[in-house]
Amino acid sequence: MKVVMINDCAYVGETLLKYFPADVERQHIKRTRGLWNKTFGVAYKIFRAKGDLYHVHYLLQDCYIASHLGKIPLVGHAHGSDLRETLRSRKWGRIVKNNLKRCDKILVAQPTVLGTAKEYNQTAEYFPIPFDPEIFYPKPLPEKRAEYHVFLASVPDFNVKGTDKLLRAVSLGPEKIKIKSFNAGKDLEKTKLLAKELKLDIDFIGKVPHAAMNALFWESDLVLGSFATGREHLDTVAIEAMASGRPIVHSVSNKFFPSIPLEELENPAATAEIISKLLSSQNEKENRIKQQLNYVNSTHSAPILVQKLLKIYSTLGEK
Repeated sequence: MKVVMINDCAYVGETLLKYFPADVERQHIKRTRGLWNKTFGVAYKIFRAKGDLYHVHYLLQDCYIASHLGKIPLVGHAHGSDLRETLRSRKWGRIVKNNLKRCDKILVAQPTVLGTAKEYNQTAEYFPIPFDPEIFYPKPLPEKRAEYHVFLASVPDFNVKGTDKLLRAVSLGPEKIKIKSFNAGKDLEKTKLLAKELKLDIDFIGKVPHAAMNALFWESDLVLGSFATGREHLDTVAIEAMASGRPIVHSVSNKFFPSIPLEELENPAATAEIISKLLSSQNEKENRIKQQLNYVNSTHSAPILVQKLLKIYSTLGEK
């Protein structure tokens, strides 16, 4: 069997392909943000591709092109924002709906949007975000230091990531905290101003390669993910932090993630209590790490998910 993977999102396709068995031939069609590459360039690559199955990430133009070029069976992989926001947009909504209906199988990376996908395609199912266990694996916690090291793993964004709420929560916790965050994001300047107002010590760093994210997790005592009301889904950074053996504070919906060892964060004050416990109590920290490792290793490990994906592929091949 030959699988043609088209586009990617948060390294999901790349991670899955890495763990495909040797007898599965694979081709990965990637593109850049350049106008030619993401339009005629990718269309030509898709047209030329020959495979037994086509798996396209994100339900926008690449999926539309593949379906209209008759690439079957076609797996459409929704990653969240395509179904949360783009589906409802005047400009792109029609394309997303068309893709949902035309794909032979729909996978969704977030259970929070599964119901939306099923409105248009009953084959839709939740397929967890994978992590690469060769990159993200646990290491011993850092030795005790004069200050706690906290990594704010998502780029600053008040609306989508709740960066402002996380910073306010940290400001209510222990005094000796050094935060590391990325020098990017649409709310970077507002984050810098808020940090100054809250008297927080933040080191803003440049972008790092995906494979180097593990070092940022390992050097930290605690990782902060996201805290955005109404957007309580599970981010890739949260999964990778858990796999790296670091406790993470990240808001998820208890309705959609009943078994995950994370809270549905309520407000900065309550979140500050969780942060303080995880930083000051070794038992709390170790228990959290153990629970989170058990969860991600059983649910999000790429080798396990590849086996699940191959079973899905096999049912499509039977049609």
